[in-house]
Amino acid sequence: MDMPETATGSPTRRRAALLLALVSLLWAGASSAARGAESAVVFMYHRFGEMTHPSTNIRIEQFEAQLAELTSGKYVVKSVAEIVARLRAGGKLPELTVAISIDDAFLSVYTEAWPRLREAKLPFTLFVATDPVDRRLNGYMSWDQLRELVRGGVTIASQTASHLHMAASSARRNAADLAKSNRRFQAELGMVPKMIAYPFGEYSLAVGEVAKAAGFTTAFGQHSGVLHRGADFFFLPRFAMNEAYGSLDRLRLAARALPLAVADLTPPDARLGPNTNPPALGFTVMGEARRSIAGLACYASGQGRARIERLGKWRIEARLAQPFPPGRGRINCTARTKDGRWRWFG
Repeated sequence: MDMPETATGSPTRRRAALLLALVSLLWAGASSAARGAESAVVFMYHRFGEMTHPSTNIRIEQFEAQLAELTSGKYVVKSVAEIVARLRAGGKLPELTVAISIDDAFLSVYTEAWPRLREAKLPFTLFVATDPVDRRLNGYMSWDQLRELVRGGVTIASQTASHLHMAASSARRNAADLAKSNRRFQAELGMVPKMIAYPFGEYSLAVGEVAKAAGFTTAFGQHSGVLHRGADFFFLPRFAMNEAYGSLDRLRLAARALPLAVADLTPPDARLGPNTNPPALGFTVMGEARRSIAGLACYASGQGRARIERLGKWRIEARLAQPFPPGRGRINCTARTKDGRWRWFG
């Protein structure tokens, strides 16, 4: 028996309309997946359960809660190398892609972090300074333990030989130190890393040139921010995780962060001199970040919020009240998007 016609048409027409709607939904989903993300976040750790070093340590209960969050299905955890390769090639990443990196090869990486990360099946990259391993210093991993990690699929990268202050060292000393560490990696692991994390996160244009000459293709600091295809791949950011900044709320905020893409950065060198301290920080906001420029704010370590001047539509100048003291200083510029995420440039 035929169904009566209604205002929505015959059964045949209704079935066709439903089929068309289903196809449209599938197409929209496929299009969204095809667009993907053009950025990712890297987390940085040092010590695990070493309570005497709170500034570089994450408590075990904090770390376990973070691993539970990262394996909840909300995020896609990929290796640092895969993320960098995808962004460099202009490819897409899944939304909320993150990576895990660890600095210094402390023994707690092997005894505490590695078993938990292995059980969670999460990839990570370990940046190693070779001298402490060679000297068998107390509290550091051994080459045998590092080889075990390599067999387990962990990526080993460099953090120089002596963990020196590269920005304050001569180009000759930096080059010699990197050559030494590269020889030790080749001798012990049969490979020379292509990625490096600058000790203490210290970088300058001269340091970047030495790293390139030593054969590295990618380098990381310790400033906060988001990886994206327009970033400087010899000074990439990471969000540090420690006892004070290891809450789940901060992890979620950082994992959802978006890039605040900039161009024409001044001063161009991250190493400040007597004539560039305080820095007259300036940059031009680029791309999608321009939609959030009205709410942009910059903060300097030890000083709080900086005075912002807008020159034209997209140029930002941040004026600091006073110079940074000797050592390392940081500036973070952020802007909130309409959907509650934060764009970040450190």
